This record gives sequence, C-alpha cells and structure tokens, in this order.
Amino acid sequence: MLNAGDVAPDFEGTDDNGNKVTLYGLIKDRPVILYFYPKDETPGCTTEACTFRDNWDEFASRGVQVIGVSSDSVESHRKFKEHRKLPFTLISDEGSRIRKLYQATGFLIPPRISYVISPERKILASYNSQMNPKEHVNKAIENIKNLEKIEKN
Repeated sequence: MLNAGDVAPDFEGTDDNGNKVTLYGLIKDRPVILYFYPKDETPGCTTEACTFRDNWDEFASRGVQVIGVSSDSVESHRKFKEHRKLPFTLISDEGSRIRKLYQATGFLIPPRISYVISPERKILASYNSQMNPKEHVNKAIENIKNLEKIEKN
C-alpha cells in the first residue's frame, strides 16, 4: 500500500462509459478519493459504493471527486452504477495494472483500499480494511475535513 506523502501514480483506464481517462486528467484542481474494491454487486462492495453514494452531498459540496476501481469490465461497472444509482466514476482495471501501481494487490481476493489524493497529486491518507467497507467513507470524509483545516491556516 502507498503511504501519505507519496506521489499518486498517474494511470490510464476505461471508465463506466467506455471513455479512456487518466488520474491526472480527473484530478484537475480538486481532491480525489480513489478507492479499490474487489467486485461489483458483492455485499461488501455494494455497501461501500452505496455509502459513498449516500454521502455524495458531503463530497460534492467540498469539490471532491470519488473514483472506484476494480477489475470488473466496463459493462459490469455500467450496470452496477445504474442499478445502485452511483453518482461517481468507476474505472475498469481488467489487467490489474492500476492495482499494481497502487500496491493494492492481495493473495486470494483483491484488498479494499482507499486513498485520499490532493490536487497536487500527493497521497494524503490511505485506509485498508476488507471487513469494514463503511469506514472507508468515514475516513475519507475525516481526511477531507482535515485538508480543509490545513488550507485555511
């Protein structure tokens, strides 16, 4: 897993609409929550995605972009996003290249790891917990609020 202070590696992936995107193109001038999850429509992953969705106003009001990454296909992401009414981008990482860049690989199943990334492309915080998907969202909100406090001072 990458650590706070590391530069967030850029990557190219395909989003849920079939468009090629890069992390640096998505960051622009706002923070990003980049979260890795094992599989669309599984219980923990659905809980995590829906918790991000249910807290969307919190992220949107702060100008934060949320991006989910798994090895599922673009079509699987499109269906998952539509079914669960997810307002954020999902990126297909079918070859696990992005996971490898972010050291988010595991033995049997891919780990659930979230990164908070600054507009300057630095990792501000990371969180790794396979069994507590809702906490990824709570930690992300907490870290975004901390970033706002730092920027005010």
